[in-house]
Amino acid sequence: MKWPADYHMHTPLCRHATGEPGEYAARAVAIGLTEIGFSDHSPMPRDDFDNWRMYANQLDEYVAKVRRAQKDFPNLAIRLALEVDYLPGGEDWIRGLAARHPWDYLIGSVHYVSDGWAIDNPQKISEWKNRDAFEVWSAYFERLTKAAETGFFEIIGHVDLPKKFGHRPDRDGTPLYEKFLNAAKKNHCAIELNTAGLRKDCREIYPSRQILELAFQKGVPITFGSDAHAPEEVGMNFAEAIQLAHSVGYQESCQFTQRKRQMVKF
Repeated sequence: MKWPADYHMHTPLCRHATGEPGEYAARAVAIGLTEIGFSDHSPMPRDDFDNWRMYANQLDEYVAKVRRAQKDFPNLAIRLALEVDYLPGGEDWIRGLAARHPWDYLIGSVHYVSDGWAIDNPQKISEWKNRDAFEVWSAYFERLTKAAETGFFEIIGHVDLPKKFGHRPDRDGTPLYEKFLNAAKKNHCAIELNTAGLRKDCREIYPSRQILELAFQKGVPITFGSDAHAPEEVGMNFAEAIQLAHSVGYQESCQFTQRKRQMVKF
């Protein structure tokens, strides 16, 4: 089997991951991957925004760490990327980040549906008790759609993240998903099959089969990501993700160099 690239991996700079890039690269080689990409959580304009991302003055250090891994593993294609939070009003900051280094791709993600509440933060899980699940999903997909519409991102990350702790809407969310996927298609965004969901309470890959089927029908391309926060998580559950993708109809995934896309069979 030809493994697709693992395009979603973190580093200790985000303050909630372990293992240096070289250790992730060594793991990738050991399990037979030929391409990976580091996409750690980007800094925000304020370092005290939250406590799970690199500081603004660490961005160059992050790039240097990835460049070192590239030199140490010349037979493994290692891409340089960021996972960037999309927040309305933060467009200028994202433009600035995009210009700082020659990124291979940017993953756009939504974690916050309101100021101060990241829906996937275990420390804020009690907030769900005060919220209607469908309203949260609606707000989330509204922001995810706006993220796709910006054209800033090659990939949109963990598309149905609100299910992480098992909170699912009690109404049909298809219109939300379709609006987002239409925006992704129009703005040349891929979506990722993120296997971290299998390690969370929802016990399901992001996105669900329903969303992935809609994406395939609309011609939205895919990437794969383990969302690894430790070396042993690199490529984790890729066999299941590939099986899911094939069962929906996908035969190719995206690979990126200098923000240029090519399609590769997996």
